[in-house]
Amino acid sequence: MTQRPPAPPSLAELRTEIDRIDEGMHQLLMQRGDIIDRLIQVKQTQEVGSAFRPAREADMMRRLVERHRGILPLDTVESIWRVIISTFTFVQAPFAVHADVSVSEPAMRDSARFHFGFTVPYLAHFNPSAAVEAVARSKGDLALVSAVSSRTPWWAALEAEGAPKIIARLPFVERADHPAALPVFVVSRVADSAMVTEVETWSVRVSGWNAEIARAVSPLAEVVAVPDAAFDGAALLVSIAGANRLEKIKLALIEAGASVRSTALVGSHATRYTVPFSGSAR
Repeated sequence: MTQRPPAPPSLAELRTEIDRIDEGMHQLLMQRGDIIDRLIQVKQTQEVGSAFRPAREADMMRRLVERHRGILPLDTVESIWRVIISTFTFVQAPFAVHADVSVSEPAMRDSARFHFGFTVPYLAHFNPSAAVEAVARSKGDLALVSAVSSRTPWWAALEAEGAPKIIARLPFVERADHPAALPVFVVSRVADSAMVTEVETWSVRVSGWNAEIARAVSPLAEVVAVPDAAFDGAALLVSIAGANRLEKIKLALIEAGASVRSTALVGSHATRYTVPFSGSAR
């Protein structure tokens, strides 16, 4: 006799299974909280400032993308994990996000809320220098500043020893239709051991800057340039990946006709992790 296929589960059974999974996820989050509580006691994070760990976070987000599959959009998974990570970081050592809204207030707010959630306080500033200055006065706050445009060389405030540095570039996972796609630098103070140095960010001042020199450098690095009257040239924020990073840029500038007046390392961040879509990963 031919056996009949098993009857599909009922709606009630499926909903019971969903409830079981929901409870399990909640239990796991509470267990994560218990571990964070123990971590605070071991590391005494409240006494050493920011608990932000850009190298670890970049690695976590990459692994998240690599293992993701199914119908749940990657946008949703990334946003959930960003809120989990940021909220537990806030629990370890409370911090605020100081956002430069001079480029686009809605886009910057979307980026802040997507990456840091609603538990972390959000403070708007009308120029990047004000956001960076607020972080410099704080114990462990973050500043969010546009990574693609500027009217002033705000990064000059990061040159001094002990000043905050660029520690990350958002979004961690880039794609064409990202819901918080505004390219943003994160500025803060963190331990050297927590930094990720795949891409270095340098403050470079040059004289003789022009469009031809900009074209010569653009294939080698991501550059933000603003006029610098002191040297009759430009103040550059240069993001460089690869070996002999700065020397290659300086050589290209000199060969194109510029004079390099000063250089200072102002931070570093992870390389861009790009996926072509925001739907299911596999």
